[in-house]
Amino acid sequence: MDTIRRFITNYMSVMPVKVTVIDGIEILLIAIALYYVFLWVKSTRAWMLVKGLVVLIVVCLFAIIFDMKVILWIFRNVLQVGITALIIVFQPELRKALEQLGRKSQFFSIIPFDDSREKGEKFSEYTVNEIVKAAFELGKTKTGALIVIERDIPLTEYENTGIELDSLISSQLLINIFEHNTPLHDGAIIVKGDRITAATCYLPLSDNMELSKELGTRHRAGVGVSEATDSVTVIVSEETGKVSIAVEGTLIRGVDGDLLKSKLESYRKNTDGKKFRLWKKEKSINGL
Repeated sequence: MDTIRRFITNYMSVMPVKVTVIDGIEILLIAIALYYVFLWVKSTRAWMLVKGLVVLIVVCLFAIIFDMKVILWIFRNVLQVGITALIIVFQPELRKALEQLGRKSQFFSIIPFDDSREKGEKFSEYTVNEIVKAAFELGKTKTGALIVIERDIPLTEYENTGIELDSLISSQLLINIFEHNTPLHDGAIIVKGDRITAATCYLPLSDNMELSKELGTRHRAGVGVSEATDSVTVIVSEETGKVSIAVEGTLIRGVDGDLLKSKLESYRKNTDGKKFRLWKKEKSINGL
């Protein structure tokens, strides 16, 4: 106890007495950052690891209070490699967090690092209608489907896991691809613009602990790719025939035709929507 009291006394003695507005802003920013870090950690497998770290911290505090020299010696030596070990253990979660930070940051919409993406073709109203039609036709026969629509972030790494198609999209083609016992029915298809670029693609599974336990691999894959990119994923359940949509890590289950169409239209318009920039861009010829 004396050790802790001395630590607090020494720390308080070197703290600046004057608190400025900048100090207040700094405290607020740190509090917001910690809130989102805890919120992110709680929704991933990292939450169980954090609980383990809390136990170790409590043990360390007891060792400090009761002056347990051996345990403190172990902690001091382990701490030297502990940071590196944490980075390795949390590598998937840290990568996903940085991807989400870069995707949601408003800074990149003001000063873009890569302007070439906006010159690419975007999916049209025709594509929306064909996807909606195919999804509910597949739902009637309880045929599972996973349709990933690319927006701003390229899906090349997922396309490379499947079979290249480069076909004009149509509801008939979508239904035929996901038909049972066909070579391309397993996995996801990638839609870029008004074309299907690849089929039988593998997607990352979401590790969100808040997702319903009754959801299968298909739904977790749809949510997983929406967490890693800004894509829109349409999912048809093989068990119930219900249609769901995943975007930004959120799953909207059991949508009807009108809701699915309006959602896809809103995402299409957001993709085409104008962002604030430091210079004026020329209008696209095809208006897509």
